Amino acid sequence: MCGIVGYVGYRQAKPILLAGIKRLEYRGYDSAGIALLTESGLMVSKSVGKIKMLEKVLGDREYKSTHGIAHTRWATHGEPTEVNAHPHIDQNSEIALIHNGIIENYRTLKEYLIRQGVNFKTDTDTEVLVHLIRLNYKGDLTSAVRDALTQVDGTYGIAVISSMHPNLMVAARMGSPLVVGLGEKENFVASDVSAMLEHTNRVVYLEDGEVATITPTDYEITTIQNVKITPEINEVSWTLDMIEKEGYDHFMLKEIHEQPSTLRNTIRGRLNLDEGIARLNGLNLQYEELHRLKRIIISACGTSWHSGLIGEYMIEELSRLPVEVEYASEFRYRSPIFSENTVFLAISQSGETADTLAALREAKKRGITALGLVNVVGSTIARESDGGVYIHAGPEIGVASTKAFTSQVMVLALIANLLGRMRHLSVQQGQEMIDYIQKIPDQVEHILQKSEEIKQIAEVYHKNNNFLYLGRGINYPVALEGALKLKEISYIHAEGYPAAEMKHGPIALIDQNMPVVVIALKDPVYDKVMSNIAEVKARNGRIIAIATEGDREIAERVDHVIYIPQTFRLLTPLLSVIPLQLLAYHIAVMRGCHVDQPRNLAKSVTVE
Repeated sequence: MCGIVGYVGYRQAKPILLAGIKRLEYRGYDSAGIALLTESGLMVSKSVGKIKMLEKVLGDREYKSTHGIAHTRWATHGEPTEVNAHPHIDQNSEIALIHNGIIENYRTLKEYLIRQGVNFKTDTDTEVLVHLIRLNYKGDLTSAVRDALTQVDGTYGIAVISSMHPNLMVAARMGSPLVVGLGEKENFVASDVSAMLEHTNRVVYLEDGEVATITPTDYEITTIQNVKITPEINEVSWTLDMIEKEGYDHFMLKEIHEQPSTLRNTIRGRLNLDEGIARLNGLNLQYEELHRLKRIIISACGTSWHSGLIGEYMIEELSRLPVEVEYASEFRYRSPIFSENTVFLAISQSGETADTLAALREAKKRGITALGLVNVVGSTIARESDGGVYIHAGPEIGVASTKAFTSQVMVLALIANLLGRMRHLSVQQGQEMIDYIQKIPDQVEHILQKSEEIKQIAEVYHKNNNFLYLGRGINYPVALEGALKLKEISYIHAEGYPAAEMKHGPIALIDQNMPVVVIALKDPVYDKVMSNIAEVKARNGRIIAIATEGDREIAERVDHVIYIPQTFRLLTPLLSVIPLQLLAYHIAVMRGCHVDQPRNLAKSVTVE
C-alpha cells in the first residue's frame, strides 16, 4: 500500500527521493511527504493528492541535503489531510519517521504518551511511534527505535532519521515489506525494489523483527533484541526498462500486451513433452510425498483467489484430489481443519499480502506443508514457504492485475498436470495437454489483435453503470475476474455469477440498460449457456459473448461476439479472460478513469 523511500549518501537527496516515490505510485496513495536533513535541521513538506502536488509545494528551491526520507500514504487512521500525511516528527522537531502498516495498540500508547506530556497533532496511529522513539532516546537512535518497538503491537515498515545523527538512517520491519539497497558510498531503503532500481540492484530483504542501521558506507542488521544478523545480499534481475511504459498509454495496457511473453516465461523449462509431465522442482516435494497427498487448500485474495478457483477445477478433474479455495482474510479468523497429507498453497502476486501471509503462517504452525505461488522474488511468502513456484511474470505496475493472473493460472495448470500424471493421466493425455499449453502464448497474441474490435464494443457500453458477467464451469471464475476488472478501474458496478444462478435473483435486474457479458464456449455446458442467453434476450438484455472461433450460431443470438481460439477445455480461462481485460481497459479510458491507479485501491495490500 503506502510507499517508503530513504536515502543516505553523497548526492542531493531530494530528486532521488521524489523519483523513488514516483516509482511507487502504482501501490496506491492519497498524500505524500518528504523530510530532508539540512544544515538548519529537519525540513518537512507534505501535500494531499498526487506527488506532483508535493513537487509544487517544494518548488524549485534547492536543499543542501544528502540525507532524507519520503512517503506516499494510503489513509487508514485519519483522513487524507496534510497534517496526517507522513513524515511525522517529534515535539522537538529532531526526529522524523515514515511508516507503512497499522499500530494496533496505538490508543493505549497514545494515552500513555499524553500522560508523559506529549501533544499530538494528527489523527494517525503512526504519530505514537515517533514520540515513543523520542521518549526512549538516550543518545543512540537505533537503540531508541528498538526500545520503542518492543512496546508496539501491529505491523510496520519504518524509516527514521534525526538531526542529531547526520548520515544515519534506521529502518525496521514487522509484517510490512522493507528492502535495503546497497550502493557505492550511498545506501537506500524502500518498501519496493523498484524505487531504487535506477541506482542499485544489490539488496537485502529485511525479515520480521529486524532493524537496519544504515550510513552512506555501511549497514548493520540486528533483531529488536539486538542480536546481530548476517544477511543475504540478493541481486535483482529486473531492469529499469521492465518498469517503464515503453510507448503504451498505461502500464495496464502494456501488461495486457505482455502476456504472450510472460506466459512463455512461465512455462519455459517446465515442460517435459516426452513424458507429458510438468517439472516443478521448486515445490520441494518428493514424488512419494506427492503420491501421498490427500487434500489441497488454496488461500488467496482478490484476483489471486479467482485463479485459485480455476486451479480447483483443474486439479480436481485431472488428479481427483479434493481442493478447497479459501479467502485468506476469512481463513485466518476461523478454526480450519488440517488433516494428514494436506498441502497448503498461498497465492499472491506481491508475495506480501497480509491476510495470505497470515494464513500461510497458520498452516505452518499446524505442521502442514505450506507452498507459495508468487511473482516477486525475495518476497516474504516466497521466503517463508516450504517450497513453491515463481510465476515469472515480471514487475506488474498496474494496480489491476492482468499478466500475473494468467501466469498464476498457467502455473496451476502445470501443477494439475503434474498431479494428474502421477495418478490418472496417461503419457498420451499429458502430452496432449502440454501441446495445448505450448500453443497458448500464440493464441493470446491472436486475441490481442482484436483490441480495436473490443474498443468499438466498449464505445457502445461505456456509459452504462451496471454490468452482469455470466460463466459456467471453469469459466465461472473468469466471469468473476472480468467483473472485478471492470469495477476496479472503471467504477462501474459489475457482478459475476454462475450462469445458472442468474434465475435465482439477478434476472430481476436485466433490462435494456443492463449489458450482460456471457462466456459461451463450445464445451459440455454450451447448450445450457445458450439457454441462459435466451433468458436474457427474452428480457431485452444486451449481450456481449465470448465464443469459440467457428461458432456461427451464437452470432445470431447475441448483440456482439468476441471470438477466441479453441484449446484444451481446462485451459480456456487463459484465453477467455483476455477480451474481458481489454473490455474493462477501454471502458475505463473512455470514462476518464485513472486506469493504473484506481481510487481507493493499492497494488500490495499489506494491512488487514
